[in-house]
Amino acid sequence: MFCRVIVDIVHENVAHTYTYMIPEGMSLQPGSRVLVPFGKRETEGIVLGLSETADIPEDKLKSVIRTLEDYPAILPQLLELAAEMAEQNHCPQAETLRLMLPAEMRGGRIRSRTIDVARLRVTADEAMKAAAAEKRSPKRRMLLEILADGADHAVRDLGVQVKDPSVPLKKLAEDGLILLEKRESLRTPCNLFHSADEKPPELTPGQKEALSEILPALRGKPGRFLLHGVTGSGKTEVFMAAVRQVLDLGKTAIILVPEIALTPQMVDWFRTRFGSAAAVLHSRLSPGERYDEWRRIRRGEAQLVIGARSAVFAPLDRLGLIVIDEEHETTYMNDHHPRYDARDVALSRCTREGATLILASATPSILSFARARRGDMMLLEMPNRVHDRPLPQVETVDMRKELENGNRTVLSGALRQALKECISRGEQAMLLMNRRGYNSFVSCRSCGYVVRCGNCDVSMTYHVGGTDNKLVCHYCGQECAPPSVCPKCGSSYIRYFGAGTQKVEDEVSRLLPDIAISRMDIDTTSGKDGHSRILDDFRSGRTRVLIGTQMIAKGLDFPKVTLVGVVSADMTLNLPDFRSRERTFQLLTQVAGRAGRGSVPGRVIIQTYKPDDPVISQAAAQDYRSFFETEFQRRRNSLYPPFTVMVRLLVESGSADQAERTANELYESVRKMTDGNPEWKKRVLLLNTDRAPIHLLRGKERTQVLLKLLVHPETEKLCARLSELAREEREGAEVYYEYNPTTMI
Repeated sequence: MFCRVIVDIVHENVAHTYTYMIPEGMSLQPGSRVLVPFGKRETEGIVLGLSETADIPEDKLKSVIRTLEDYPAILPQLLELAAEMAEQNHCPQAETLRLMLPAEMRGGRIRSRTIDVARLRVTADEAMKAAAAEKRSPKRRMLLEILADGADHAVRDLGVQVKDPSVPLKKLAEDGLILLEKRESLRTPCNLFHSADEKPPELTPGQKEALSEILPALRGKPGRFLLHGVTGSGKTEVFMAAVRQVLDLGKTAIILVPEIALTPQMVDWFRTRFGSAAAVLHSRLSPGERYDEWRRIRRGEAQLVIGARSAVFAPLDRLGLIVIDEEHETTYMNDHHPRYDARDVALSRCTREGATLILASATPSILSFARARRGDMMLLEMPNRVHDRPLPQVETVDMRKELENGNRTVLSGALRQALKECISRGEQAMLLMNRRGYNSFVSCRSCGYVVRCGNCDVSMTYHVGGTDNKLVCHYCGQECAPPSVCPKCGSSYIRYFGAGTQKVEDEVSRLLPDIAISRMDIDTTSGKDGHSRILDDFRSGRTRVLIGTQMIAKGLDFPKVTLVGVVSADMTLNLPDFRSRERTFQLLTQVAGRAGRGSVPGRVIIQTYKPDDPVISQAAAQDYRSFFETEFQRRRNSLYPPFTVMVRLLVESGSADQAERTANELYESVRKMTDGNPEWKKRVLLLNTDRAPIHLLRGKERTQVLLKLLVHPETEKLCARLSELAREEREGAEVYYEYNPTTMI
């Protein structure tokens, strides 16, 4: 027998299969990981197929050295998915196959953990008799009495009751009374220790109506659904009921969430309902936990996977359902190569494996809602909150008037008063400030100089840390001390402008000096359990005010939160990106939805310098339909997606001249390509080249070739050629192909 192997080397020169002989007695299947000779070294590879014949003489073939697991690591359907993604990205298949496995598996960087276990080799009666007869060693007697329960006991646990048990255990084993053995022990994330003990609540009429449309698809022909429900309408209970049906049918399910911060909460909910059937996959797990959770899923010991973007590749067989919560979030896009959108991958898996797909959001993306209206998905709407709780009362504060009245702090008078009243009632509050740090930039009042990062074309942010105050670049992480005089003109008129989460925290601390406050941003959640620690403190009431960036704006459910404040609603509104209005509406609506989810009505205060902007007023009214119609028409008039396709060829180089030269070469190649194909040329509405809006990032100069294309089958052919063009190797520059990029910055 012979096998076709893709070696785990990402390079165009080896991006094809190699044939190897299978040694006598070795059992292989497609998807098996193997160690094979490759040139003068040994390397890992994935078996793609088996055959009884080879198109190469046997005397020229080498043999597989050994298998790396006793089971196929990659399921057949995931092999097909990897091949599809490689074709779409025009990249080596080895690169997409890596997505299907924990990174730690490659190169043997992680191994299974074993523990020493003791158990009886005799009956319980015989053990107790031996214990009673034991006169010389009280430790041996105590160990026999413990082990007489007939259960397996970890030696480390026995050490809690009997000090230094190793020697007496060894003697008991030599006497034939007990058996000592090593046993695999899975590393389990700390939030997975719950057992299933929660019964589902009675569904509301709105939940039942949505579920009644989904259940037939789970039992028969798979469906595609967009679940549009206002914040607090109980979409998660619909997911849970759907998952219960899927598991009862002997199938499996994946629940995707956009933020790692949401994962512990979602895992907790599903774990209390489904027990050990639930597993979790995300990047904040330790390497050992991620490896063991993946193996538990692959071996069929977990039927439900909850996780962030990469969990879409979970090795579940008999897939019946994928749910993508907060489907509008850009975090579902992977911007590193190979680029992918988890929503598109989920659709591909569902189509291939006969599973149902549910996209859910209170603020669906314009593209998804447009598809649902077109009939590509069934639109399910849940317009009311659970138990008919009212949506929060939203108040807009004009910060221009605050300045006129002499208030130069980041908190308006209304928000200050509301915070005091909320805390005095024993309730909780959340404040959104979508920028971390203390001040957003440092500038010279004399000449206008702004301190910028030397690696990136962005201003540096002032951070306060006790005596260690510093300027930090939020793109590359570079740090430096704040200047005491202007580096450009020597003036001492250095001032700090703007605000971030640290400054908000400082002002709230002064306003409420006796109240515990938490801050949730990248700076405070860098540890393994950073998110869950902060959220647990807030959920338990140990902290009363939670201040954070956009990571607190979505999906979190705290019944005691009755006040939400948006400190600066305009921050994302005027970014140079055609999606900036959509993202502002989504952010404001989502964070407003955190208020009043319990029995006490909620209040939201939105601070803005543009209170009359339709996006602000529509978000304040929680009016998604109105926003959609306005934004949809704006995009139609301006010919933005979904009416067109935006493609960007992004060039990065260490040299500004090389970046510009490469972009110009790409531009000429694209122009010649379209000039030579009339069907392609008439689909091109825009073709230009320029520096990227952030032209320097992490030390790389950035230029771009931007195309706006009409939606048409010929456009897809052109896009495929553009992707191939981007993948061509160029000296001194990297080119990235972006299809409807998540950000134009």
